[in-house]
Amino acid sequence: MASAHAKKKRPGEITRTLAMGVWLPAIFLTGLLFSFLLAFHNPTPHHIEVAVAAPPPTTAQLQSQLDAAVPGGFTLQPVGTAAEARAEVLNHDAVAAFVPAAHHPQLYGAKADGAAMESLVRQVFTSAVQKAGAGLAFHELVSTRPGDSLGISPLYLLMACTLPAYFLVVAMQRAVGFSRRAHVATMMGGGAVAALACYLTGAYGMDAIPQHPLALLYLFLLTQAVSLTSYGFVPFLGPFFPGAAVTLFLLLGVPSSGCTVPVDLLNGFFRFLHPVLPMGNAADALRLADYFDYRQLGRPTAVLCAWIATGAALIVLGYLKHLRQLVRDAQAGITGAVPAPPPEDPTVELPEPVALPPHRHHFGEQLPILTGRVSGLAGEPLSATITVTDPRGRQLVRTRTDQNGEYAATGFHHGFAIVVAGAPGRQPAASRLLLSPAAPVNQDFILT
Repeated sequence: MASAHAKKKRPGEITRTLAMGVWLPAIFLTGLLFSFLLAFHNPTPHHIEVAVAAPPPTTAQLQSQLDAAVPGGFTLQPVGTAAEARAEVLNHDAVAAFVPAAHHPQLYGAKADGAAMESLVRQVFTSAVQKAGAGLAFHELVSTRPGDSLGISPLYLLMACTLPAYFLVVAMQRAVGFSRRAHVATMMGGGAVAALACYLTGAYGMDAIPQHPLALLYLFLLTQAVSLTSYGFVPFLGPFFPGAAVTLFLLLGVPSSGCTVPVDLLNGFFRFLHPVLPMGNAADALRLADYFDYRQLGRPTAVLCAWIATGAALIVLGYLKHLRQLVRDAQAGITGAVPAPPPEDPTVELPEPVALPPHRHHFGEQLPILTGRVSGLAGEPLSATITVTDPRGRQLVRTRTDQNGEYAATGFHHGFAIVVAGAPGRQPAASRLLLSPAAPVNQDFILT
């Protein structure tokens, strides 16, 4: 007589499932409290460079006054003339320029370096000259675009590139039958679409970034730095890769980007991260391309390309790691009785049912929807054939159990299916199951 039964989740499995469900929200909570709040709650100037059109002794005297008022806040650079001081600002070598004339001191600023930065510099230098009994005249040298009066609009465009790039990697983990080549091609195509949408909206719809192909290029480089590196994490971090990607590219990337609070007003940790993480370099590239005649683009370009190269290297290493695992599995006889899922599927299509090797489902690969074990009355594993059909009898997938009598399959759409187990010399058993990608099913069979 044939019989079949389904396993229920044990309490330990429920606890692990619950833990996996709450650890990512916990990372968001921790990051928002100790990253965003820590970076933004008390902006303080750190070595803001200001060109001073005065002899070194006069500059040194002014440096002493500023150090007494704001210790370590400003670094003054003496230059020969007012024109040279202004050129330092226009060339992005200084944040502001100060001309300490006796009766009419002049301050030149660049709002493009951050509205908060310019406001603080004006406040400090106004206070300094007022103590000397003079009034300060301010001149704007590099203003922001009409569509970006506060200078923070690029942050939202950069986030609009980063978030889809990350979520596309997450979605690729559920793309059953896709090869790595198809995953990478999809991420590149999705990144290009996201970058183009952000560029057209920001440049032509809002006038917040320059209408220049370089802006589009850097937006695209950002999407690839995020998506390829996140995808490269998958073979090594498994289910914990979302935490690493979210922490690097959002929880640390946004505060250190310099878009909301200028970099020179952040604490040391975030100032260190700014030239390292992709978002800060993309922000610098957009700012330099827009306001400072494409000067000093070498570092942002090199860093973004380095992240892309790192992602590509991780993907290759992950592929080699997977090949080594397949060799070990084959030598152990784990996958000998079960056909592997298609190794290459460059087409973009809906998932199709495929058999999987039991117990070897690494994160980032196909996850089983249907699993089970076939045994005899004494509990001995059986070498059996598993056939899954739709209610009309159309075969969806056919596979065999491994040496432990276990089987696995995936790629089923939501709906009912008939699962039949058969072995030589045994009565076959069948069960009608509701299969869904959202609710994996375990179905065991005992054949007599």
